[in-house]
Amino acid sequence: MNFSGLLRHVEIAERSGADPHVNDVVYDSRKATPGAVFVAMHGATTDGNRYIENALQQGAVAIVTDSLELWKQRSASHPELPLVRVEHGRRALAVLSANLLEHPEKKLHLTGVTGTNGKTTVTYILEAMLRHAGRSCVLAGTIEYRVGQQVRPSQHTTPESRDLLGLFSEGVAAGATEAVMEVSSHALDQERVWGLHWDTAVFTNLTQDHLDYHGDMELYFQAKTKMFTGQGAPPPRVAIIHTGDSYGQRMLAIAKAAGSEVFGYSLNDGDFRAEDVHMAGNGTRFRMLTPHGHADIRTHLAGPVNVLNLMAAAAAASARGLTMDEIVSGIETIPHVPGRFQTVDCGQPFTVAIDYAHTEDALRNVARLARLLARPHNGRVILVFGCGGDRDRGKRPRMGLAAGERSDFVVVTSDNPRGEDPQAIVQAILPGVQASGVKFAVELDRARAIQLAISSATDHDVVVIAGKGHEKVQIVGGRTIPFDDAEYARRELEKRFRQFSPKRPG
Repeated sequence: MNFSGLLRHVEIAERSGADPHVNDVVYDSRKATPGAVFVAMHGATTDGNRYIENALQQGAVAIVTDSLELWKQRSASHPELPLVRVEHGRRALAVLSANLLEHPEKKLHLTGVTGTNGKTTVTYILEAMLRHAGRSCVLAGTIEYRVGQQVRPSQHTTPESRDLLGLFSEGVAAGATEAVMEVSSHALDQERVWGLHWDTAVFTNLTQDHLDYHGDMELYFQAKTKMFTGQGAPPPRVAIIHTGDSYGQRMLAIAKAAGSEVFGYSLNDGDFRAEDVHMAGNGTRFRMLTPHGHADIRTHLAGPVNVLNLMAAAAAASARGLTMDEIVSGIETIPHVPGRFQTVDCGQPFTVAIDYAHTEDALRNVARLARLLARPHNGRVILVFGCGGDRDRGKRPRMGLAAGERSDFVVVTSDNPRGEDPQAIVQAILPGVQASGVKFAVELDRARAIQLAISSATDHDVVVIAGKGHEKVQIVGGRTIPFDDAEYARRELEKRFRQFSPKRPG
């Protein structure tokens, strides 16, 4: 393809130079190869325009830049260089990538899930339903990417458009007809999903998180609305909205005004709702009421929040044409979602669960579930948690209060301190913990914190190790250290209960 053909539908401000043959689009100069177009754009942490010379040395034959200063410099000093200036670098990257790959996004039915909590679980459930019904899917999210039967580690919850469209292209080549993905507020704000037309879009909730990036809750909410108004594409055909709070009610009105077919869900009202909910340590059963009929649901997933997640996924599956029977049978195939109240069983007489909860709302939900499991036998709730470094500092005391109000014993520890002093992070958490009046301990070493929690547990207690979930590393300073909460918990349990036959984390 020549450069002009690749530029089809790109909003060009200025252009100079030749029209070479091109064979790739890259935004990382280290990935440039002979014949590639390098898209140099301003990012959240760096400016790709600094690496144009690197890309040219690697063999790039054309440059697309969002820098007026660089355009003036390069077009004057190198008039033969194929050079295009655009106002919006990420929009250009999305259009160029789609043109290069012959628009794989138009060959898939796209379902996107956004919200503070629940994105991973809803996408996992929905993908499992679709797969069980015989459909081949692409899955992209926090834990992993899947293309048919292939599984690979996730680099970002929502990747850059070039990487995402590459994943879609692989899926189409493998016979996929559906794509299910998590869509982060960062991706929406940065236009990483520019040009994607969602067949179905899901909004799960909005609670305090990422204010280090967005600044305040209103800007955070406005970023989420972009999924329901469309970014370089029409609004979603169908919008699935959790209507249990004020943000959901606002999003419902926005989606209706945009022209989507809208379905609401919540525990007690909406188009999809639940009744006769019964919970136990090994799962949940309830009756789901929908516009398409009623169904009795039995699932291995536990807790009220998973009732909501199941209804969100069921509503999206219904929008994608699955019958109630297919939805029910698909739910029954899901044993657990990695790192989402994932139990570690070594035969011990108490429960140990790993959970990704890292917001105030998520901590309250997971502690509430733990309390439901512990209460029948007068067990205690023991909660291990911390707060990530270089992230929203305002939520730290609120998370401390949420943890303390729902627990009997809290162990405050490190959770990816990154470039911050772990002790300073803990000091910001403690006012909330202390205000709750709960018994607590501070142990900065996460491995020892897990050991302390498990050694403190007795019969019928529920130990929740929160914050990291599926993650396999701890980020401390500039180092990335292997660390798996489930594996450390299993080791401690085996030390205490060697007489039992140990099982792998479930």
